[in-house]
Amino acid sequence: MRWTGPGVDVLRAKTALVGLAIAGVFVLVAVGAPSIAPHAPETLFEPLRPPSATHLLGTDDIGHDLFSELCYGARFSLAISLLSSLAATTIGTILGVIAGYKTRVGYLIMRIVDVFLAIPRFPLIILMAAFMRPGTGTLLLFFTLFGWPRAARLIRSQTLTERGKEYVLAAQLMGARDRRIIGRHLLPSALPLALSRFISEFQHVILAESGLSFLGLGNPLVKSWGMMLSFAFRHPTIFVTDIWIRWALPPGTCITLMVLALALLSYSLDTWANPRLRAARSGKPAPAMARRTTAAQLAAKRCQPPETGLYT
Repeated sequence: MRWTGPGVDVLRAKTALVGLAIAGVFVLVAVGAPSIAPHAPETLFEPLRPPSATHLLGTDDIGHDLFSELCYGARFSLAISLLSSLAATTIGTILGVIAGYKTRVGYLIMRIVDVFLAIPRFPLIILMAAFMRPGTGTLLLFFTLFGWPRAARLIRSQTLTERGKEYVLAAQLMGARDRRIIGRHLLPSALPLALSRFISEFQHVILAESGLSFLGLGNPLVKSWGMMLSFAFRHPTIFVTDIWIRWALPPGTCITLMVLALALLSYSLDTWANPRLRAARSGKPAPAMARRTTAAQLAAKRCQPPETGLYT
């Protein structure tokens, strides 16, 4: 049996395969960090030891094994990005569908979204993190709080388009409740865009967490790629000697490769979720909406009050 469909085209795309391969390597390293890392990240050795068979990247100025910190740093960076992106996308998707289907409630939700989008979130996160206690819970709160508005705005636009289609009108005429229409029809139609937004948010959180940790606003008790960069650049002789090659370069390279992998996945998912991009890529015209008048549309039109001509 041969599987077909736009979702399969994502997996067949070269960009998606490259992105999945790179991201898969980092996920395996994060999951298997206790088995891959030769030492526990808290174990102390002789400071500034050069690379050897025992320490593949050497040790830092305190005596921590740099390769072990790199492996355990992948675990924290990916875990906090996954949790905050999942929470922000879930909240944004639910509120976006409600805002697109319920006009009055949607007006209030979108005004809140406008307030969040009017403020640059990364400078505000830096300002809030400077006055709050640093920790994993604080970072999760920040990234979730400032991540859901973009997802809500995107999903609302999709819901505004879907709520006027034939199957939604037919469900309304059959007496289906709003909860059933939202959960059974509108929410599944928004999942492709939600998945694409989840990947984009994942990409942003990795960069934001690395930036906050580099500025000293992250959790100093947890190993992460950004915290490794922060400690490396605090060392006075980081650029005087070649220690930056094995201390600052590896976490910076991991961050770059992970962001690149997510960008490749996001590009493929955007092509899958957007019919116009998918049609442009295949060389076929974009699918147009049917122009015939259905029984559901006729019935809905009969329920509308007649036009008086006062506003024409």
